[in-house]
Amino acid sequence: MRIHNIILILFFPAFIWSQQAKEVKSHESAEQKSEHTYHGHASHMNGQEEGALRYPEEKHLKNVRQLTFGGDNAEAYWSFDDRYLVFQATNPEWGAECDQIFYMDTKNPPEKGEVPKMLSTGKGRTTCSYFMKGNKKIVYASTHEDDPACPPTPERRADGKYVWPIFEGFDIYVADLDGNTTKKLTDTPGYDAEATLSPKGDKIVFTSIRSGDLELYIMDADGSNVSQITNELGYDGGAFFTPDGEQLIFRASRPKTPEAIAEYKQLLSEGVVKPTEMELFMVNVDGTNLRQITNLGNANWAPFMHPSGKKILFSSNHKSKRGFPFNLFMINTDGTGLEQITFDQTFDSFPMFSYDGKKIVFASNRNNGGTRDTNLFIADWVE
Repeated sequence: MRIHNIILILFFPAFIWSQQAKEVKSHESAEQKSEHTYHGHASHMNGQEEGALRYPEEKHLKNVRQLTFGGDNAEAYWSFDDRYLVFQATNPEWGAECDQIFYMDTKNPPEKGEVPKMLSTGKGRTTCSYFMKGNKKIVYASTHEDDPACPPTPERRADGKYVWPIFEGFDIYVADLDGNTTKKLTDTPGYDAEATLSPKGDKIVFTSIRSGDLELYIMDADGSNVSQITNELGYDGGAFFTPDGEQLIFRASRPKTPEAIAEYKQLLSEGVVKPTEMELFMVNVDGTNLRQITNLGNANWAPFMHPSGKKILFSSNHKSKRGFPFNLFMINTDGTGLEQITFDQTFDSFPMFSYDGKKIVFASNRNNGGTRDTNLFIADWVE
């Protein structure tokens, strides 16, 4: 999701993320810039190149490369062979006025100005694409059947509450790499989105409002055998499987006080949620052993498992007083050993390890030349 106010944000359809990122311009000091590694074709300002690709504190990142150069790009996820990425973008120059799904070859990424191949229909709004086993098809959510027009984002509320829309037109589809929709996996009233695959390629986890609340569900890769995983009040979403496919990592809100519960239910009845307090949780794929991993405050979201299965990489603004910056952090699955991974001044999120554990991809506002663009970056991972 893209956003309108500089305030907390969380994992959700990415059209809100870049909007927030747009409202927070890069503001590094000259001293910081002098220590950074720069992209070769960046422009110059005051005798220095703009926009760092890697900060000196980012010891886990090496050989950082920028993959997109303009627009709002987010939620890039690897193919099973660790070569291709599927992602969503809003970029009028690509014919995408509203988030659409694209893919690229990381060994031969598009040149600046070149348009990657669109895999979605070009209608409605899309979100949360993911490669299926075999790397010949993707799964993603779209509103194109409900309405071919781009659904509007909510206006700023009179009560000042920052909210996300839960578009009821989202359903989950399968498409091939020629952009042909081959199957519709969900067809229930209301929101079905945020689908990701297990490492075995046989199961899909997704978020749905079919029970009346936003819960996690698992289905077979062909859309059959749907089972509900979570059932506690609150917005459960952004789930990924652990490397062994036996557990899920996700972010959730958990309103507890009578006032918070009443507010959550009222907003949900209006088709929106307020994503200002989220923590990370894990649960077994059969719904047992639900436990909370973080208790940091603010917005903790976009979690992805370290290849070891013992650590979690995620985005957070728990150190922030104004809602930003968001940076990547890593934590053990028992909630210990919190470590900051990235050090951008505005926005780093949507990390995903390659299946071989050697690389990560993430979205960031770094090196955007002072614009509001959110781009994709790839890096070697250093333990």
